Amino acid sequence: MSLGEEQRAALQDLYGQMDPLHLAPLWESLSQLVRPTPRPAVDVHRWEYAQVRDYLMRAGQLISAEQAERRVLILENPAMRGQAAITSSLYAGLQLILPGEIAPCHRHSQCALRFVMEGEGAYTSVDGEKAVMRPFDLVLTPNWQWHDHGNETDQPMIWLDGLDIPIVRLFDATFAEHYDGKVFPQTAQAGVSQAVYGRNLRPIAGSAAAQRPAGQPLFHYPYADWRDALARMAAMATIDPHHAHTLEFQNPADGGSIMPTISAQVTLVPAGYETRPRRQSAGSVLVVVEGQGTARIAGQDVALKPRDLVVVPAWAALELQASSELVLFAYSDKAAQARLGLYREKSE
Repeated sequence: MSLGEEQRAALQDLYGQMDPLHLAPLWESLSQLVRPTPRPAVDVHRWEYAQVRDYLMRAGQLISAEQAERRVLILENPAMRGQAAITSSLYAGLQLILPGEIAPCHRHSQCALRFVMEGEGAYTSVDGEKAVMRPFDLVLTPNWQWHDHGNETDQPMIWLDGLDIPIVRLFDATFAEHYDGKVFPQTAQAGVSQAVYGRNLRPIAGSAAAQRPAGQPLFHYPYADWRDALARMAAMATIDPHHAHTLEFQNPADGGSIMPTISAQVTLVPAGYETRPRRQSAGSVLVVVEGQGTARIAGQDVALKPRDLVVVPAWAALELQASSELVLFAYSDKAAQARLGLYREKSE
């Protein structure tokens, strides 16, 4: 309903009187606060891995992993510069560990994942158990678990860090601690958690193998395992017109998301196939693992080639076209949204 000039003038006078008391009228902003559909202030963007890698290696010549604590280049969304965010709720960065280096032990309230981009044989240690990392492995460092990284090989190691930093920042719930030494003492044989929990089986209560936290027992999802599962699915299952062949990583303790705030999945799109548009309220980050193709995001075509990274804003229509067999890794804030009753998706 339109307002008359006299009514508008009276309201403006009222607003001026209220302002020193830090009061504001909801009716002036309600349409922007409660919208029919999401309208995130996030841009579609692609980072070419080769370009980022060059700057990361140059940084490696200027500052050590120990000096930096974490030698990482943040992937900043062009619409959110200076906020350490790739979407409104997620952080992304590429981390470099050079031969002989250690990224010292710490823990924090943020949940983090590591998706290996390059190198083989370095490790992430979580509460004293090492996961030896290989290309396209997924390694988790759940919140408030001690973790350090080391590279005992003769080659650089680079991985994608995905964290829920903006979510934790929203709740003003950031805590962190540094361990007294560079590394946490070894508490278990390297890889034991993956061996024990990584086959949809778990040890009985009281077993000596049940050393990991009961609610988060598995933190290493090797590429060899998930790629084989994805290939078997593609060979035998009917393809979904919107998701192609997609598998979601799960927590074996409850069958839910890998961490409370972050979900992750892998997708295989056969050569020549094109998915139909779909939308989700979760903003996501894509990594091209294999193949080439195109992602059409909100009507914008983005070329896909190995190791490039792409951000998909919330509620942006996504279509994938594969010029060769295309394999993607993705992580999103779907888990957090689902726990809060907010997650929605739509197939078109």
